Formats: sequence, C-alpha cells, structure tokens
Amino acid sequence: MTVAAPLDPPKDRILAGVALSLSAIFLLAMMDVAVKWLSAGYTTVELVFWRGLFGLIPIAVFIAASGGLPTLRTRRPLIHAGRGLLHLGAVFCFFYAFSVMPLADAYAIAFSAPLFITALSVPTLGERVGVHRWSAVGVGFVGVLIVFRPWEGFGGGGLDPIGAAAALAGALFFALLAISIRWLGRTESSQATIAYSNLVVVCVSGIALLTQPALPAASDLILFFGAGLLGGAGIICMTYAFRLAPPSLLSPFEYTAMVWGILFGVLLFGDWPDRWMLIGSAVVVLSGLYILYRETRATRARPGAR
Repeated sequence: MTVAAPLDPPKDRILAGVALSLSAIFLLAMMDVAVKWLSAGYTTVELVFWRGLFGLIPIAVFIAASGGLPTLRTRRPLIHAGRGLLHLGAVFCFFYAFSVMPLADAYAIAFSAPLFITALSVPTLGERVGVHRWSAVGVGFVGVLIVFRPWEGFGGGGLDPIGAAAALAGALFFALLAISIRWLGRTESSQATIAYSNLVVVCVSGIALLTQPALPAASDLILFFGAGLLGGAGIICMTYAFRLAPPSLLSPFEYTAMVWGILFGVLLFGDWPDRWMLIGSAVVVLSGLYILYRETRATRARPGAR
C-alpha cells in the first residue's frame, strides 16, 4: 500500500517544532548527565526503571492538565506496546553507553539517528526529502566523523566496543520511535503515545528488577527523581515537536546535543574536548541550522504559504 505524502506544515508549525525539539534535547542532555553520574553505583536496568518510574510524574501531570483519562483511549494497543519495547531498547542502549563512555563520544555515535530517520521517513511516511536536506544531514555526519577521528583509531584512543554498539543500536531504536510518533499522530493522542510507551518501559524493567529488589540510597533517589522529571518533560517536548514538523527536518537538530555533551563533560567529568571535537560539533550544529533556513525559505515560496 502506498503511503500518501503528508501536507507540508506551515512555517509557524515548523518553527514551533524546532523550538520544542531544541528544548527536549537540552532537558534530555541534563537527564543523561544524572544517569551517567548514577551509573557508577547502579546497573543499567536499575537506571532505566527508576528514571522511568519518576518520569511518569510529569507525564501524569501533563495528561491531567490536557484532558485526563479520556485522552488515553486507543484503538491500537498492540502498536503502542511495540513502540514501548522500542522505547525500552533505546533507553537501555543509551544508558549503557553513557555508563562506559564519555557523553560526547556516545552522542557522536548516536548522531547516526538522523540518517536512519531521514531514510525511513521516505518509505514509511511518504515525506519528500530534497537534495539540500539530504546534503545537510550528510554534512552533519561528516562532522560526527570529525569528532570520531577514525584516522586516529576512533576517538584518538579507541572506543569501548560494546558501548559503541549499544549507542548505534540506540540510534536505530530512536529513529524508529521518531517515525512511529509521526505515524501514530494521525489517529492517536499525544497523551496516549507518551503514556503507554513509558508504562511499558517501567513495567518491563520493573519485572527484570524482581531478581534484585533494593531501594537506592536516599541521596540517589533525589537524583533519580530529577532525572525522571527531566526525562518526562523532554519526552513531552519531543513528542509534540515531531507532530508539528517532519522527523527528517527535526532530526539534524539532535546534533546540538553535542554542545551539551561537551559542556557537561568538561564541567562535571573532566572530559576536555580537543580541536577536532570543537570543529566537528560546529559542523553538525551548522548543518541543522542550514536545514531550518532551507525549509523556512521553501515554505515562503509555496503558493498559499503564510
């Protein structure tokens, strides 16, 4: 069955989607810092469960403030369950990568997600991805390679192979999540999309923790609480971002996470970037800004565009 091409969103929706996407990236980067800090004393399953459990708090508040339980009605429970498993896979893979690698290195590998999203948006959503957007994503990936420095043995000193594989798998899971948000948005509410995937994460990771039931230390619970709030708020922002603008347009803005990865790495973990890290980060951020420029220019040029 051929998927009809979606209507091009107006300029104001595109800008709102970009703003929400950038906000989500910042909130999730702060969550990642808390997770990395906690990873020294907790397994990845524990990190996923406790972050997910506290993440339900902002999600519940969001649902209550935007229509309550009726907004959770769904005709596609199995699809939501499958999406929840994708969410679980993405969170688990990224959290493991953060525990064994510097944030900036893990982000560099995770930045393959925009390539997956752009490629998958065409057959699954029928989106039109022009040569300028493809080129900008490609340039962004070149920036990732600059950060990677493969001519020096990947990162100048080699990467943790399992952590690198986990980050790459997490990128693929994230790309599928982004695509599913856009697809489910045609029939499902944002509240249902957010709530069910996060419930699956908490339930499955909670079952896995039954073999090692133990409460975190009180001080660590505060960090888990903060990580949960940041993660929940970030997911809400990202979900709405992908409803307002095409995933293939928003995906390059994921590259801005590198800025936060470098900044937090320096301030909290002593991971100082070298010139290649700074050059590569600049390239990936500029590629996202170029895509925004091209898209808003194209919107103004379309007949009837506001």
